Formats: sequence, C-alpha cells, structure tokens
Amino acid sequence: MSTEEFSRRGAIWLDALTRGAPLLPGFPPSVRVVDASLHRQPARYIAVVPDANNLFTRARSGEVGLREAWEVARAVREIVDADRTAEKRAIVAVIDVASQAYGRLEEAYGIHQALAGAADAYATARLAGHPVIGLIVGRAMSGAFLAHGYQANRLIALADPQVMVHAMGKASAARVTMRTVAELDALTANVAPMAYDIESYASLGLLWKLMRVERADAPTGADVQAAVETLEAALADIRADASRGLSGRLHSVNRAASLRVREKLRAQWQ
Repeated sequence: MSTEEFSRRGAIWLDALTRGAPLLPGFPPSVRVVDASLHRQPARYIAVVPDANNLFTRARSGEVGLREAWEVARAVREIVDADRTAEKRAIVAVIDVASQAYGRLEEAYGIHQALAGAADAYATARLAGHPVIGLIVGRAMSGAFLAHGYQANRLIALADPQVMVHAMGKASAARVTMRTVAELDALTANVAPMAYDIESYASLGLLWKLMRVERADAPTGADVQAAVETLEAALADIRADASRGLSGRLHSVNRAASLRVREKLRAQWQ
C-alpha cells in the first residue's frame, strides 16, 4: 500500500479540531497528541495516524501496534497523574484506526498487553473523572478501537460511507465465514451486528450521536464547527452525569432487549 492510500482523516480532523495547535514533542510520528481547548477549557486530543516509516512494518497503515498502544497509554496517564488534585481535563480520542497490528513480532512482544494497557489508561481516566469522548472519523476496527476510543464516556461518529466499526475487515470476515465479499454484503444487509455501515452500528445503541458533515475527508468550516459543538454538548452531558461507567449505553431505545436479558439473569441469580 502506498502512502497515498493511507487514510489521513485522523490527522486532518485532529488538526482541524485543535485549530492547528502544535503537536506535543516526545511522541512517535504515528501518535499525535495535542493540548488545546474544548468549550474554553483545556483538553487533550489524541490520534493514531499512518506512518510509512514505522519501524514495525505491520503498523504502517494506521494500525495500533506495540509502540502506538503504549504511547497512547502514556498520553492519557500523563494527564491523569497531572490532574489528581486539579480540574479533570477532557480527553478526545480522534479515531481512524485500521486494526491492531498483526505480526510475529507483535505477538512475541505482547500486543495483547499493549492494547490492554491503552484501554486501561482510558478506563482509568474515565473512572477518575476525566470526560473521555471518542470521535470516529474513519475506521474503528478490531482491537485498535478497543484500545483507542471504545472506553469513552460518549461515542460520536461521522455519518459517512467510509466510517465503519467492526471486529475485522470485509476480506477477513469473508474468509472466516467461508463466503465471498458479495455474499457477506448480502448477509450483513439483514444482520445489523455484522454490517459495516455506520448507520447499522448506530442502531445497536452504542453511539451517543451520529453527526452528518459535508466533507469528511476535507472538512469545511461548517463541518468543523458542527463537530466542535457536538463535542461541547458531549462534554456538558458527561459533566452533568454522575455516573462514570458505560451503563448509559444500555438505555437507548435499541437496547431494550439487552436490559430485559440482564433483568432476567439478575432475577435468576438472586
């Protein structure tokens, strides 16, 4: 894959939302961290982006690899430690991640532990009172999404055909299910959890907002303003919510069956 084929959405939206604020030094090119503002309050923005010169070849196309996962965890834990006795800054995960990095080196050096470290950092921040918001601007695939963004108090996604949330890419899913990609598309048209379009994912009740923009690849001023306003609304919603958990995802109109199952299991357990 050439660099021209890499998705640049994470970098583009990070720069737009932070109004070109400088990147924090000390992080690798594949992890961009910016301290800027959200609703006139300090916030930290984090994105994982492609790096054609990444030392780990399996992490050159926007994957979350060993280094990316540990560096994301460091970026989050830095402000958790810094804000222990201060106002808890918001954390915005700008999400466009292809997958976790698959490779022998990654397996040998513990990709599972690195990804868990990033997920744990976000969860620790959320439970410590930091408002954590995930903005999905491109792909949110597999373990990469679990490590970078899924632990957010509120998840927002752009309503765009290139925005997708899934456990694996279409080609891989077709191989696992022993179907062609066309057959997989036909199947997912009627099975929302297996579908790739963001509208199907939204129907599962896990998104806080699905936001429409004019140009997802090159956001207009109006697109950026809409995103900022949505992030500000999410921040206010989190601040007004005493809960620091993720139980709010169960209370959308699309999760009624999940609530009933939990009630029945709880009754049987008691």
